[in-house]
Amino acid sequence: MSDTAQTSRKKQDFEQSLESSDRSIATFEHKSRSLFDNVQHFLHGNPTMVPVIVLIASIVIFGFVAGSKFFSPFNLSLIMQQVSIIGILAAAQSLVILTAGIDLSVGAIMVLMSVIMGQLAITLGVPAPIAIIAGCIGGIAAGGLNGFLVTRIKLPPFIVTLGTWNIFFALNLWLSGAQSIRSQTLDEIAPLLKFFGESIALGGARITYGSILMLVIFGVLWYILNHTSWGRHVYAIGDDKEAAELSGIRTNRTLIMVYGLAGLVCGIGAWASIGRVGSVSPQSFQEANLQSITAVVIGGISLFGGRGSIIGPLIGALIVGVFNSGLRLAGVDVLWQVFAIGWLTIIAVAIDQWIRKVSS
Repeated sequence: MSDTAQTSRKKQDFEQSLESSDRSIATFEHKSRSLFDNVQHFLHGNPTMVPVIVLIASIVIFGFVAGSKFFSPFNLSLIMQQVSIIGILAAAQSLVILTAGIDLSVGAIMVLMSVIMGQLAITLGVPAPIAIIAGCIGGIAAGGLNGFLVTRIKLPPFIVTLGTWNIFFALNLWLSGAQSIRSQTLDEIAPLLKFFGESIALGGARITYGSILMLVIFGVLWYILNHTSWGRHVYAIGDDKEAAELSGIRTNRTLIMVYGLAGLVCGIGAWASIGRVGSVSPQSFQEANLQSITAVVIGGISLFGGRGSIIGPLIGALIVGVFNSGLRLAGVDVLWQVFAIGWLTIIAVAIDQWIRKVSS
């Protein structure tokens, strides 16, 4: 048999085996999603919806329980006033938590900078605008110190900020001598320090400049995080720091900038806190650190970093304010108000864990 015939036969054998082979298209089993799976996927793509739903539900429930007093313009504006400082600190805290870190010193930085502003303006006679600028620069320096210790010395953010919390608190008491600067003294020498405590009338409500400042800060940070490359770098670091480094992001520099920006927000918050309290008090806002974390967690920003919207902590702070106001108007003791906020925080973290388990 010739070579040509053998080749033809082989070809025919190949074709025959090909014709007898299975030509069905590969199929994959598709598991139908349950209602809970659909909800889980929706919340995974829209993490801010959880605090929005909780806020709406809280307003409806407490509006029903507390009655018309809850919806009065005065009470609603009072809620905004009460959460303004914690909201500002929550904005600073959010920046750090988005990078998978945590800052336990935000409250201490704020109080220390308020003391620095007061001491410069009242004790040393420095013009109030310069004292305010010095306090903001001091906030940047304090935050930058946290960032330096985290990135260069390679210490865990929790340990670093726990230590600086105590350091800043001690400096606060040393500089102030544990003495407050009274409202009357501020009015006489540096009334500008109380600017954010002033308010404007809007119907039956009184909106303080501090409340407006809080909204402005969240608006600016929202734009930075969502419409700049630096903001995308922050999310990338929180999602996977090693992958961010491999993609060319200078992670250490970005982290130092994050802590520095958080410190600046705390410095601005220090100015607002003087107006909120009406004096420079070294003993004020003792629980501000934990309250800021509470607002961030309830607001849907993941403690594991890389996920969540900066607007969430604003809603989280409002939820805490609504709970406190509603329970107070309903005649609930302060003890049980704290009890309710504690459970709300635990539930928020549990929901975040559940959402993170969504399958892609």
